[in-house]
Amino acid sequence: MARVYVIRHGRPASSWGGDDGDPGLDEIGRQQAIEVMESMLALPEATRPRRVVSSPLRRCRETAEPLAQALGLDLHIDARVGEIPTPAALSDPERPAWLRTAFGGEWDQIVGDMDYAAWARGVAAAVAEYPLTAVFSHFVALNAAVGVATGNRQVAAFRPDHCSVTTFDIQDTRLLLIEKGREAQSQVL
Repeated sequence: MARVYVIRHGRPASSWGGDDGDPGLDEIGRQQAIEVMESMLALPEATRPRRVVSSPLRRCRETAEPLAQALGLDLHIDARVGEIPTPAALSDPERPAWLRTAFGGEWDQIVGDMDYAAWARGVAAAVAEYPLTAVFSHFVALNAAVGVATGNRQVAAFRPDHCSVTTFDIQDTRLLLIEKGREAQSQVL
């Protein structure tokens, strides 16, 4: 078995749809990125990440960069651990309401133009390809990995806080949840 850490990005400078649609981190988010880097470096050598992977979105890349730099590694970008795809027919202002509805249901109940249960399985399969890796991702993608690992079909299996670290072991090609990361006290939206 090999360990993998899935880390929710730090606090963004704006919510989804603000700025250019791909916000970076605010000052608190930048500090959170430093703190998560320090926590990863403090892990025992045998379980410390040897690779750093990020969603392509700026808030994840900016959260991952301090760890990649500290380890002397290139940052690997993997769109499979990115944000949940929004149905093409939705405008930016409609996305938060769509997400709130999705959070209240199960993966196979999400209304859209794709199979979201298959998307969730794809996120988990992608994470399972990265032993001894820190994977920087998003609220919904992290819930997908936890849900697949535990058999929980709920979209919002838990509410990971910014820069919380969820730990999995990889056994063969599947994820085993070891520990959920710190949960947020507030809503994601």
